[in-house]
Amino acid sequence: MPIVTVFGGSGFIGRYAVRKLAKRGWRVRVAVRRPNEAMFLRTAGDVGQVETIQANIRDDASTERAIVGSDAVINLVGILFPTGKQTFDAVQRDGAERIARFCAAHGVSRLVHISAIGADADSHIAYQRTKAEAEAAILRHVPTASILRPSLVFGPEDEFFNRFAGMARMSPVLPLIGGETRFQPVYVGDVAEAAVQSLEKGEAQGQVFELGGPEVVTMREVFDLVMEETGRKRFVMSVPGWMARLQAAVFELPNKLFGMAPLLTRDQVAMLDTDNVVGADAKTLDDLGIRGTTLDSILPTYLYRYRASGQYARTKVAR
Repeated sequence: MPIVTVFGGSGFIGRYAVRKLAKRGWRVRVAVRRPNEAMFLRTAGDVGQVETIQANIRDDASTERAIVGSDAVINLVGILFPTGKQTFDAVQRDGAERIARFCAAHGVSRLVHISAIGADADSHIAYQRTKAEAEAAILRHVPTASILRPSLVFGPEDEFFNRFAGMARMSPVLPLIGGETRFQPVYVGDVAEAAVQSLEKGEAQGQVFELGGPEVVTMREVFDLVMEETGRKRFVMSVPGWMARLQAAVFELPNKLFGMAPLLTRDQVAMLDTDNVVGADAKTLDDLGIRGTTLDSILPTYLYRYRASGQYARTKVAR
C-alpha cells in the first residue's frame, strides 16, 4: 500500500479524509500533536492500516520524521485564533512551509494543502495573509502541490451552524454581523474527497481549486436556515460594525489572559465585510469530478438535536 501522511488528521476535515483514504487502499499516518486523542481513527481501516504518530509542525525533527517514507502528504492544519505559541505565523505560514520543505527534501511530489477562499498576501488580517504566504511557500518548494481553498465548511462537527444553533437554543435574541455577506458552504465530505482526488489525479498537480457548494447564502439566510431546522423563532438583531469590533475586543481578553477560545475576534468581524464565494474563473469541485452536496441534505442530520424535543420534535413546533 502507498503511504500518506495526514497532518491534522484528527480534526474536522481530517477524520473524513482519513476514512476516504483508507477505503481507497492507502496506508495512513495521522500526524498530530497528541496521538492519544486520534486513536479513534485506527478503526477507519483494516488492522494496522491507520496509525497515529506524534508530530508538531512547529518542530523540524517531528515534522521530518512524519514525512520520511511517505508517498504523499496532506496538510490540514489551521487555526481560527492564536493561543500561546500557536500563532498564525507559526502554524499557518511557517508550519506549512516546513512541511513543503521536507517533502522536497525527501522526494514527495504529491502534496495537498488546505488553504481558504480569501487568502491574500496583502491583507491586514493575519488569518488571510498567512494563508496566502503558506501557498506561496508550498509552491516554491513543491511546484506540483495542489492547493484547495474551501469556503465555509459545514458538517456534523462544524463550529459554524452548531454555534448558531446552540445560541438559538439558549437566547431569545441572535446578534447578526455582516448580514448581507455571502458564503458558499461546502460539505466537509466533499472537501475530504477533493483532497483525495487531488492526490490521485495527475492533472490536479500544481493547481489551485476553490471549493464551494451548490448554494450561495447570506449570513441572514444562514440564521433563517438554523431557525428553520431547529424549529425556533428568535429575534435577529443587526449589529453595526463598530459595536461588533468593540464586542470582539472584549471577547478576546480571556484568550489573551488565559488562552480560552474567544466567541468572536476582531479579525473575524473584519472578514465578514467580504464575500466568501468561489471566483468566476476558478477551478472548482466540478473539475475534480465532485458534485457538491446541498445544505438541505445534511443540516437536518445534525441540527435536529437543537430542537426542543430533539429527534422527536416536529420541525416547526418548538418556540
